[in-house]
Amino acid sequence: MPNRKFADGEVVRGRWPGSSLYYEVEILSYDGKSQLYTVKYKDGTELELKENDIKPLTSFKQRKSSSVSSSPSRRRGSRGSRSRSRSRSPGRPLKSSWRSTSASHHTDAREMRREILEVKLTPLILKPFGNSISTYNGGPEPEPSEEKDMPHRATQLQFIMSQEGSNVSTQYSLRPRREEIKFNEVDSEEEKLVTREPDSLRTFHVATPQRRELEFGGVPGAVLIMLGLPVVVFLLLSLCQQDDPSLLSFPPPLPALRDLWEPWASGLYLLWFFVQALFSLLPIGKVVEGLPLVDGRRLKYRLNGFYAFVLTSAVLGMALLGGLELHYLYAHLVQLALAAMVFTAILSVYLYTRACKARGAELSPASCGNAIYDFFIGRELNPRVGSFDLKYFCELRPGLIGWVVINLAMLLAEMKVQNRAAPSLAMVLVNSFQLLYVVDALWNEEVLLTTMDIIHEGFGFMLAFGDLVWVPFTYSLQAFYLVHHPHELSWPVAALIIALKLCGYIIFRCANSQKNAFRKNPTDPKLAHLKTIHTSTGKNLLVSGWWGFVRHPNYLGDLIMALAWSLPCGFEHVLPYFYVVYFVVLLVHREARDEQQCRRKYGLAWERYCQRVPYRLLPGVY
Repeated sequence: MPNRKFADGEVVRGRWPGSSLYYEVEILSYDGKSQLYTVKYKDGTELELKENDIKPLTSFKQRKSSSVSSSPSRRRGSRGSRSRSRSRSPGRPLKSSWRSTSASHHTDAREMRREILEVKLTPLILKPFGNSISTYNGGPEPEPSEEKDMPHRATQLQFIMSQEGSNVSTQYSLRPRREEIKFNEVDSEEEKLVTREPDSLRTFHVATPQRRELEFGGVPGAVLIMLGLPVVVFLLLSLCQQDDPSLLSFPPPLPALRDLWEPWASGLYLLWFFVQALFSLLPIGKVVEGLPLVDGRRLKYRLNGFYAFVLTSAVLGMALLGGLELHYLYAHLVQLALAAMVFTAILSVYLYTRACKARGAELSPASCGNAIYDFFIGRELNPRVGSFDLKYFCELRPGLIGWVVINLAMLLAEMKVQNRAAPSLAMVLVNSFQLLYVVDALWNEEVLLTTMDIIHEGFGFMLAFGDLVWVPFTYSLQAFYLVHHPHELSWPVAALIIALKLCGYIIFRCANSQKNAFRKNPTDPKLAHLKTIHTSTGKNLLVSGWWGFVRHPNYLGDLIMALAWSLPCGFEHVLPYFYVVYFVVLLVHREARDEQQCRRKYGLAWERYCQRVPYRLLPGVY
């Protein structure tokens, strides 16, 4: 591997992607694998450049002095040499001398114009548009600079460049200089090199190749996930129904295809979805604004998830008192899961179809233009039907509240199947722990607006399947397991599990509350004791409190709670701990994505934060 040419902190000139313009930049870091330098421009923009796109300052100084200063002398020398030629060689034709002078004049003009373009253009405004590298959706935009009146009218050129599947709008001011005025009479062939249009704006579309590294293994990974997730759900639910759900009996016998489709189950799922949608449209709860989008807009959201949960509980309670049997959910859980999958597939097709007509500012930063990958990851960031936000609704309502209802159905099924007068202590703990988790999410619904799912991910198959299928039918796995595999739990052991659950919940809730409060109002006097690191984006990074403990304390609390949910099921089988294993993989992957985006967004400030807070999830381990 070749040695790096430029050191960290060195000030050089870097070429702006998609153009021949060089600007003063500072070297932040160097990636030996990709052989790319991370540089920062004077306005705070951070980009990755190849080594051949970076030049030392001395090379430009030499070019400038040799080009600008010597051109007049060469012209004078040409005229002088022409007169000397007449005296020394009277027989030399005058036409040849004139051509030599004209060629020298045109060469000087070409060099002068190249020097003007490469060195003397000064960026005034860098306004993020679309999926800019230097901005994360909702991030602040650099303040525009104001131009003072000049004796000569400025000629402005606006470059709109496509960078990594996005647009970055950059405005430059090209003021007339004496060097340019001297060459105003250059012939038409030279004028093609630099086309000028005074008193007007010009727009050039310069396409640059996309170099974004796709997540989840790109297109092949997206296809495997879309095909594999439904199979995993069916296998897990089928294993829970087996007398011996060990790995030795894997794979379990799956029901016949004709037994999987149940019209009543499909109708019940559609009724559930649209009733929850109706509850979300009720004019109750406060209306808040989300983070700014790339075009400056702030979408409005009605926070009534907790009220919808209370209303659902009241309706369900009255139905149970009226003789409703929730045992149907237990007996047809696989059929309900299939109905949810079919509905998710139809919804995903609708989302992608409508996203094809979405404007650039409405697209997700995670989309790439590939049809299969965008269908999976989601092409449109905030798909709405009127004021009804589909992604925001699906994130909390049908899946989370449905998870609680399925758990309740399993509690009643355990009493019926095992002939119990009361549910087991293990079942009560599982239901209580997961009920607390759902109620907390609905009560703190506003926190969702600052999460990665809302501000970065599009709404496609990945989020739709996770919200509508994966959450309700796999997160309830412990309760479903206990129906066929009872586990008696002593009170001392239950007390330890409760303590572990509370410990995880305190870390999870306090970390999220601290983060949300700091994002909403960094100058809050209640947060004055927290230490921060300032970044080039204008934002600050917390380096004390919960976020000085590990880089992702909310994920740590989540993992502790996940373990507490599974412990009541005992250690006879590994199946109840599937959620813990899955959650470790999920959060480690999400944490890696967060690290990559934060390093790209905050640059050197993130490196300093990592030095202050070295551990990502588990102190002293990882």
